[in-house]
Amino acid sequence: MKEHSTPLNDPIEERRALHSTESRIAIAGHPLHAMLVAFPIALTFCVLGADLFYWWTGDEFWARAAGWAAFGALAMGVLAGITGTVELLIVRGIRNRSPSWTHFILAVMLLSLMGANWALRVGDPAGAILPLGLALSFVAAGMTAMTGWHGGKLVFDYQIGTTPGGSSRS
Repeated sequence: MKEHSTPLNDPIEERRALHSTESRIAIAGHPLHAMLVAFPIALTFCVLGADLFYWWTGDEFWARAAGWAAFGALAMGVLAGITGTVELLIVRGIRNRSPSWTHFILAVMLLSLMGANWALRVGDPAGAILPLGLALSFVAAGMTAMTGWHGGKLVFDYQIGTTPGGSSRS
């Protein structure tokens, strides 16, 4: 019987299925999902801010601004969600990590919430704010913080979407 010159490695111990986490949807090595998520995050907080300004001032400008921000948050969230979902499904190292699925589920729930928040405002932006629109905005802001925290953990703790060694393919 011939002996191996190198020891055999257990693939489960090596965690090979967790190694490939580099983004496949990128521009010059920069992940598209990471670039897009800044917009729905910022716009979701803009909805809350505009709702609070409407509540404080009664100026209908803030109600209209909140409606447009809610639409923008939803639209950009859907774009970010599409890129994130494709990454989740095509990159094995992302798909095989349970925190990736937690982030995905939270993001889908957040998109549903933002869709409801926008739909509530269509037709009567000022009438929609108090009390339900403002409540939805607070919940959406909290969900955004939680979802963003989970996404950040994926990047910083698991290097999801990053190039190994920190180099870029420009």
